[in-house]
Amino acid sequence: MWRWVLVTAVAPVAWGTNYFVTRAFLPEGHPLYGAAIRALPAGVLLLAVCRKLPRGVWWWRSVVLGVLNMGGFFALVYVAAQRLPTSLASVVMALSPLVMAVFAWALVGERPRVAHLAGAAVGAAGVGLMLLTASVAVDGIGVLASAGAMAMSSFGYVLAKRWSGGGGRPGGGVDVLSATAWQLTAGGLLLVPCAVAVEGAPPVLDGRAVLGFGYVAVVATAVAFAAWFAGLRRLPAATVGLVGLLNPVTGVVLGTALSGEALGMREGCGLLLVLGGVVLGRPSAGAGRPAARFRGRGGRSAGEKAKGEARAGVCGG
Repeated sequence: MWRWVLVTAVAPVAWGTNYFVTRAFLPEGHPLYGAAIRALPAGVLLLAVCRKLPRGVWWWRSVVLGVLNMGGFFALVYVAAQRLPTSLASVVMALSPLVMAVFAWALVGERPRVAHLAGAAVGAAGVGLMLLTASVAVDGIGVLASAGAMAMSSFGYVLAKRWSGGGGRPGGGVDVLSATAWQLTAGGLLLVPCAVAVEGAPPVLDGRAVLGFGYVAVVATAVAFAAWFAGLRRLPAATVGLVGLLNPVTGVVLGTALSGEALGMREGCGLLLVLGGVVLGRPSAGAGRPAARFRGRGGRSAGEKAKGEARAGVCGG
């Protein structure tokens, strides 16, 4: 199980590097175009790798997941970024492990362990200690947008787990890369008209911006989301949510390293709390199995039908 924790950790670490890449390489004032340029090429790249189009119910499922995990999520993050300091938005997003645990219990029967809940609380407190200051301004609409983005993505991640075969449910032959590609492509296509309506003409990209978007699309989106959804199939959603707290940790550590300054006592204690929360919610034996027995067609339990799937590679489902 720890192998899949490390695979999953690729995603939040890559997302954490986005803070630096966005500031250093990408044009300002075009967050929706930035999200579309990030999501759509990443989806097309994964489609080129797996060479599969959706079939049957996966046409509408891809649209739903594309809205929840990409398009709608990015749009709400855009609103939050316009109205909230990054520190407060990050703290709101740090509540996602708790929300994911609740959704996972309801949707895939994963009863959260006490260690998961304790780890989520400790991790969220650590993020707050790292980032919050007494001078943070609170905007009601911004908080609602940030909370909506957190709830939307948490629900979307667990729904992707349910539909794609996580939590002991059969995956219907849909591998991780294909399901990820469809979500990214659908979300990117939905973001394009939103960007045109809100931001007007697309930004002009110089060489630095092209390199930056190349990194963001390939590493921080295509590779990161493939690793994230692979982890969701094989680990409890509560554990995956806790691993996601490495996102702000990466941003703080990278920013400190690039600025040449040492971490302060408050930031250092917060970082240790976040890492402690992740370790506290580590997967146990039998992790990822649902509390309830789900049965597929023919009367076999979903766990029995999925026995052979656990050893499959990322592209093999």
